[in-house]
Amino acid sequence: MAGPLTPLRALTAPRSRGGRRPRRPFLGKGSVARQVFVLQVAVVLVLVVAAVAALVLQVRRDGTQAARDRSLAVAETLANSPGTVGALRSADPTARLQGPVEAARKRSGVDFITVMNDDGIRYTHPIKNRIGKKFVGTIRPALEGHVHTETVEGTIGKLVQVVVPVTDGDGRVVGLISAGIKIEKVSGVVDRQLPLLLGAAAVALVLAMGGTALVSRRLRRQTHGLGTLEMTRMYEHHDAVLHSVHEGVLIVGGDGRLLLANDEASRLLDLPPDAQGRHVTELGLEEPMLRLLHPGRVATDEVLRAGDRLLAVNNRSTDRRGGPPGWVTTLRDTTELRQLSSRVEVARKRLELLYEAGGGIGTTLDVTRTAEELARVAVPRFADFVTVDLAEPVLRGEEPGGRVPALRRVAVHGIREDQPLYPTGEAIAFTASSPQGRGFRSGQAVIEPRLGDADGWLTADPERSARVLEYGIHSLIAAPLSARGVLLGVVEFWRSEKPEPFEEDDLDLAAELAARAAVSIDNARRFTREHGMAVALQRSLLPRALPEQSAVDVASRYLPAQAGVGGDWFDVIPLPGARVALAVGDVVGHGLHAAATMGRLRTAVHNFSALDLPPDELLGHLDELAARVDKDAIEEGGETAITGATCLYAVYDPVSRTCVLARAGHPTPALALPDGTVEFPDIPPGLPLGIGGLPFESVELPMPEGSGLVLYTDGLVERRDKDIDIGLDLLREAVAGAGRSPEETCDAVLEALLPARQGDDIALLVARTRVLDPGRVAEWGVESDPSAVGGVRSAVAAKLAEWGLEEQGFVTELILSELITNAIRHAAGPITVRLLRDRALICEVSDHSSTSPHLRHAATTDEGGRGLFLVAQFADRWGTRYTKHGKVIWTEQDLPDEA
Repeated sequence: MAGPLTPLRALTAPRSRGGRRPRRPFLGKGSVARQVFVLQVAVVLVLVVAAVAALVLQVRRDGTQAARDRSLAVAETLANSPGTVGALRSADPTARLQGPVEAARKRSGVDFITVMNDDGIRYTHPIKNRIGKKFVGTIRPALEGHVHTETVEGTIGKLVQVVVPVTDGDGRVVGLISAGIKIEKVSGVVDRQLPLLLGAAAVALVLAMGGTALVSRRLRRQTHGLGTLEMTRMYEHHDAVLHSVHEGVLIVGGDGRLLLANDEASRLLDLPPDAQGRHVTELGLEEPMLRLLHPGRVATDEVLRAGDRLLAVNNRSTDRRGGPPGWVTTLRDTTELRQLSSRVEVARKRLELLYEAGGGIGTTLDVTRTAEELARVAVPRFADFVTVDLAEPVLRGEEPGGRVPALRRVAVHGIREDQPLYPTGEAIAFTASSPQGRGFRSGQAVIEPRLGDADGWLTADPERSARVLEYGIHSLIAAPLSARGVLLGVVEFWRSEKPEPFEEDDLDLAAELAARAAVSIDNARRFTREHGMAVALQRSLLPRALPEQSAVDVASRYLPAQAGVGGDWFDVIPLPGARVALAVGDVVGHGLHAAATMGRLRTAVHNFSALDLPPDELLGHLDELAARVDKDAIEEGGETAITGATCLYAVYDPVSRTCVLARAGHPTPALALPDGTVEFPDIPPGLPLGIGGLPFESVELPMPEGSGLVLYTDGLVERRDKDIDIGLDLLREAVAGAGRSPEETCDAVLEALLPARQGDDIALLVARTRVLDPGRVAEWGVESDPSAVGGVRSAVAAKLAEWGLEEQGFVTELILSELITNAIRHAAGPITVRLLRDRALICEVSDHSSTSPHLRHAATTDEGGRGLFLVAQFADRWGTRYTKHGKVIWTEQDLPDEA
């Protein structure tokens, strides 16, 4: 077994001819082994003494606590006994208490129990001649109703006594009881445990001495009997030699851990301060050096790079001739080779340039921005000017078609701004003999070391070529931008300030820069295409034109994000009874997936609104749909589609001038009142769609004529660098003010809140309320009697004549007759008939029944069942909606244009 000093012996201990190290004589009491033996015996003795002392202290503390607990239990038991208070108030307390108290003392094992009055005069005592004398101890806390414990030196020894009060039913102290016991009576356990502890300590001491003797014997064998002074001198000499030489020395153990590194090695390899003891793979060494040290191989003057140095390295194994496993490495700095070092420096700078290009090109998914990043990275370290030309289809997100496509300059960057090269935005057509054309044909970078001798470049545009040469640009590399086998454009590297022309070695660097940039440009191109498709899909799924209705004036805006289309949407849905539904929502995520999900949600809202559901119920159905769709998507192995989407749904009634709103995790709308004030109504937020678990709540708000309702998505008011309250305050200021149209409000809101670079979609819907003229509304109550139908028909006919709609009279009377008769026969509660003249003639019959009629074909033998069928035939539209008190059956008849 190798000890901790084995590596040191491998370097410093001399060897005999047979390979064995000479043994040194044992140095007696000065040896390390003897010192270790004495130290371990002393430690065991200290531990034994500490254990005994701790036991004694613990037993004393426990004995005092036990004495207190027993005394307190005895005293409180007697104080709370039923006859104690009566005995204290009797004519002779001693006669009644002395006998029972003494019996209790003997059974409990305490040394004394004393009953006394509130002056401390004893009524009882084990020694009768002390009865009637004053109690020796503190009684004031007990007279105040508290238990008092104290340790005293009595005539019988050191004891713990407790004084407790005796109280009557009113809580008054009528006497005192004290009980006490000697501490030694309950703490004699230490005398029984001490022999056992001492015996165990003796056994531990014997075992420790035996183990220490074995360890000392092994230590003497490993240290060859060296004393501490000799070992100290040996280590000092060892350190002085290792750290003074101008050659780096490393010792690596067989397990790959660094055992020693002198100062020179630490400097050459730039090792961390805590390198010794760590595995060589954790030292940050470069790969060639790491392969040499781990798992280790023999090397002789092998040149390796370490940072900016070139090191000559020798590596040898230490386990030859029976030594410990490991490796000894020596390092010598050979950076004096200036020519080699210069070439390495050039290569290093090129590698740094490529590294920076990897992180500096393609930071955004914008084609033009990526081309500009390519130009900026290469100037001035590689070229004085850089120009980038891309195919026209690439700028539109499309894939270019021909071998030499039409190009347009998208980026120009250089050390000066007055260069004579083609400016950005210029359409460029390269000839086949130009360097760019040759590069397109070959797919490889082309070099023109001296532009003045390049005929193909000079003839392409003689006038501009002359200006370029006159400016001082003298050398060019044209590298095609190719990704996935498709030519996207070309990048030109121009040199003017540096007198030396481009060399063949520069072609590889130019080609590598172009290849890395081409991948980023192609990614940006494909993103542009996908973004355009998503925008087109998004706009196709949004309302192309807002429907005609009379309830509100509406204006809307939709602005897709610059980084990617999201799932923001809005809708305006006409409802029966001249009402209108306003909806706005937001789907988590971006791209085609979010746009498609938005379309699904908007379609679902249309379907649910056709059922004329209240806003809270509609959101509940939408939430169930989202959860079901997500569950199906997860079971199919796809991603969730809708969870996290938000929605706000509002229904405005121009007759009652109220708006009912509910939201599922969506921002609260802004309400602009006719007087110009703006408020954000308190609407229960609800959970986002797809989460489920809680019902949604709706709020009904009064909406005076001319009120403005601003619905929006979070992209309008939320910013990463600003609190949402700031956005809401800006929205309030933009909406405030009376008399503006919805279109003007939309413009004012976007002007105030639209960011310079939009990171999220924005959907904005502004509605200004109208009110249906009371002259266009007629309402009658109907008794539950078939004979009342005739009166209603006459009143309806008169109202239609007043409105100039006599032609609709017959059909309207027929529809109302059937609906009222059906309500009288099958419904309950009061029946109401309402007639609305809006864009259509609306007839409504309401009752307090929740049973909805069903359209069916009556058989020839049926006596009834044809009324609703006739209503459906004569009305253009009909349906049922439920209210808080029942239902409403409605019909609509289109009016002639002149009406």
